[in-house]
Formats: sequence, C-alpha cells, structure tokens
Amino acid sequence: MSGGVDSSVAAGLLKEAGFEVVGVFMKFWKETPGRGCANNLCDYENKCCSVEAQADARQVAAELKIPLYTINAEKEFKKRVVDYFIQEYAAGRTPNPCVECNHHIKFGLLLDKTKVFGADFLATGHYCRITRKFQNSQAQIAYRLLMAKDKNKDQSYFLYTLTQNKLKKIIFPIGDYSKSEVRKMAKKFGLPVFQKRDSQEICFINTDLYGFLKPRIKTDKGPIITASGKKIGEHKGLVYYTIGQRQGLNIGGTGPYYVIKKDFKKNTLIVTNPAVGEQKKGLMQKEMFVKNTSWTRFDSRRRAEARRGLKCKVKVRSTAKAAEATIKGNRIIFTKFQRAITSGQSAVFYRGEELLGGGIIV
Repeated sequence: MSGGVDSSVAAGLLKEAGFEVVGVFMKFWKETPGRGCANNLCDYENKCCSVEAQADARQVAAELKIPLYTINAEKEFKKRVVDYFIQEYAAGRTPNPCVECNHHIKFGLLLDKTKVFGADFLATGHYCRITRKFQNSQAQIAYRLLMAKDKNKDQSYFLYTLTQNKLKKIIFPIGDYSKSEVRKMAKKFGLPVFQKRDSQEICFINTDLYGFLKPRIKTDKGPIITASGKKIGEHKGLVYYTIGQRQGLNIGGTGPYYVIKKDFKKNTLIVTNPAVGEQKKGLMQKEMFVKNTSWTRFDSRRRAEARRGLKCKVKVRSTAKAAEATIKGNRIIFTKFQRAITSGQSAVFYRGEELLGGGIIV
C-alpha cells in the first residue's frame, strides 16, 4: 500500500470479497541531504516514500479496518534500483527502473515477505490481469499475464519478469476496471485518497534527470553534429541523452533533430533531421538483440516456437505501439521499421492481450 488510490482500492476490493487483508507500506531509499537535492531535501520528499504517503496509507488502513505494517527496503532499493539506474546511464544506456523495482523489490523482496505474514497471496494496485487455465491432461494449471481492461493505464510492460511460480501467488484486483471506476470505488469505500493525483515521474528523482545525474556521473561537454558531419551545437554530457530524443537538445534553427548515436570515444552526440534528407540509420531499425530474456510461460510448445521463429508483437518501450515481429533466440526481426530502439530499455513480447515475456535491448 503506497498511499495512492490504486493500491488502496485493491485492498478495499479484497476486504469486500472476504479476504483477510494485511496492508504493507514499503520504505524506499532516501538520499542523504545535500547530495544533488533541491533545497537540501531528499529525493523522496513528497514522493512515494514521503511521510505524507505513509500517512495516507495509514488513513486508508484505518478506514478499511486492516492492520498496516512498514517494511524498510531502503538498502535493497538503493542497490537494485537507484545504483542500477546511475550505472546504466554512466554506461551510455537508458535504464528502466520500474522494471527493476517490480522484479527485485515489489515482486522479489516483498513477495518473500509474505511468508513472514503467513499470507497466501500478494496483491498490488497494478493495472494488469492474471488468468488460469488447465494446460494438459495432468490438469496442470498455467497462469497467463494479460493486459489490463483499461489500455491507457495498462502496466503489463513493466511486469514481464513475472514467472509461473510468482504469478500463482499474485492478485491484481483492479485489472478489470478503468481508472475512473477505481476512483468511484475509492469514494464508495470512503477512502480519503479518492481524488489523489497519480504519480507520473521516476519516484526517486525530485529534480530533473540532469539535476539528479550531474553530481553522480562525471562527464564533459562536447559537440553535437549532424549525420552529415556538420556541427550545430554543444551537448552537456553524453549520458544525459537517449536515442530518439528530440526535446532538450537546445540546438535552435532548423529541425526537428533526433539523437541517433552517442560516440563516447569522440565525446560526440550525433543527430539527424529526416525531414531535410538526413539519414535515418540509427533512428529507424528492423532488427535488434535482447539479453536477460524472461518468459511468463515457457512450455515445450513455446520453446519449439522460439527455435523456429516465434511470431508475436513487441513493444520497444512502454509508450510504443506493439509491432509485429519474429523472435529467433536473442534476435528480434520486425516486419516494419521501428523508431528509436534504445539500448537498456525493455523489449516486451505479446500475443493478443497475453504477455509472453521480454528482455533488455542490447
């Protein structure tokens, strides 16, 4: 229970359904004041780990008449999410901290803690669905991870590391509802957070990305050049940019320009403007490779498909539209060119509404 409307309604629905519910608030990493913090405040001020969020969770728990416990996950969150985030940017890649948090913290550390509470399931306020079906004559149950009913709020992309062993212990109570329905239920339950705004930013950054990374990664300014070799500006440091980025280049003049390459040897940022005939190579690709692949359900049938070429749809970032592709091992071949495939981001595989798995783009 984060103190937000989604996890609060998830708890309310379970209580209404007759479950014995125990609320858990997770205390995440808090930066030492003075290191890159705005106005000497920690990066979590007024965010998911704030005193305000914990107070909201307590109010909700009191209204639902359920106990609320706090788990200190600061050390693990700092190591698994924050340090990873910084290391990936320092290496020139664009990380996905929400995927890491779900994998290691919410459905790693917290799932393990269910044993301490003697709980049968872990429920969260994620917009996603889990279904069960018998998959063979031995009546073995297969768990399928599906997109949420509300496609605008669907969070399945960030959950591709959930395996069968984890899915059988998880409940997503709000996956069949729209956001507007969730808010109405929060009001019906009498929860004080029914109008609380959604959190949209990376929870441990209180400033902007530049302000967060600057004191943590040593970098130098350098030239911005076009794909044809013309210098048109100066970058603040290569680690602050990502492939496909258009905003924040501060080039001026003609445009739009998009980042297509970061040359660390020459400390050069390379951009292109396809509108005036600049090359599209680097911005548009039909193939890519992934690593650390995870499958939600990888039975013998799917293994055979993967060997000969598994046809599905692939999302190269959370906001991208799923595109038709064929997966052969760690190689992914798209039917059509894809824009701004970015190293470090997650590629997630779908067939219809079912999430099959995913991996990290190399």
